[in-house]
Amino acid sequence: MGQIKVEKNAGGIEGLCIIEPTVHGDERGYFMETYNQKDMEEAGLTLSFVQDNQSCSTKGVLRGLHFQKEYPQGKLVRVIKGSVFDVAVDLRKGSKTYGKWFGVELTEENKKQFYIPEGFAHGFLVLSEIAEFCYKCTDFYRPGDEGGLAWNDPSINIAWPHVTGTYQGSSSAAGYQLDDGTPLNLSDKDQTWTGIQD
Repeated sequence: MGQIKVEKNAGGIEGLCIIEPTVHGDERGYFMETYNQKDMEEAGLTLSFVQDNQSCSTKGVLRGLHFQKEYPQGKLVRVIKGSVFDVAVDLRKGSKTYGKWFGVELTEENKKQFYIPEGFAHGFLVLSEIAEFCYKCTDFYRPGDEGGLAWNDPSINIAWPHVTGTYQGSSSAAGYQLDDGTPLNLSDKDQTWTGIQD
């Protein structure tokens, strides 16, 4: 193996991978390979990425849970500044782990990456004051193809860290906050998604 370490089937869910690059550091700083096709193929991940995306969000922002309806995307995600709790929910029909979720904290310090294959809903919660989030996609973004899932669906029961509040029967952020008092901040659209059984 080259410059990466791959933990396959993270959380017991087939296809989810946590990837840790080898970091070469000294008093000047560090260097690492964030993606190497040969190393990924040696780890059994044959992927073709066609688009790179980057977002910046403030503390308490929760983006998700999103999926694509007709043109699913695999995503290789990482954080280059700050910290997020990143979540994937298995929506693959016939999967033995359908409806199961797994989450991992991605930070600029741990430099972990999370690979989420096609067929999952994805979202993240910003835990730091600012977070810059990067991801590679296996298919192009297509307007109108996005679907969503309620971030707080009690039948999935994601344990979002540091979030307090009581489920009121919808995906509204009203009444939710981080334990330091920061209000949860979701887009209008992300507060309209319904649960997995709806």
